[in-house]
Amino acid sequence: MFAGLVDTVMPFAPFVGGAQARVGHPLTPGSVAGVARRATRRTIRRSTIYVTRLPAACVKTSINSTVLWHCGSTYYQPYGGRYVVVHIH
Repeated sequence: MFAGLVDTVMPFAPFVGGAQARVGHPLTPGSVAGVARRATRRTIRRSTIYVTRLPAACVKTSINSTVLWHCGSTYYQPYGGRYVVVHIH
């Protein structure tokens, strides 16, 4: 009796699976909100370690409009004619 009615109301019901979106989870790594959160929360903290010259193979980069030099796993910030080691949080 209802077999024809179900097909007209939901013709694609057998083909629709569960939703893959995670609504309400904006802090997931791939979400736009998660990326924006990480970018705005990054802080640069200077250490007490200073060097007069940068190590070899450093790359100039910018974080939060601050110019830094990325050398291996260490970041340096120009400061008064020398460079200070900074920590990115």
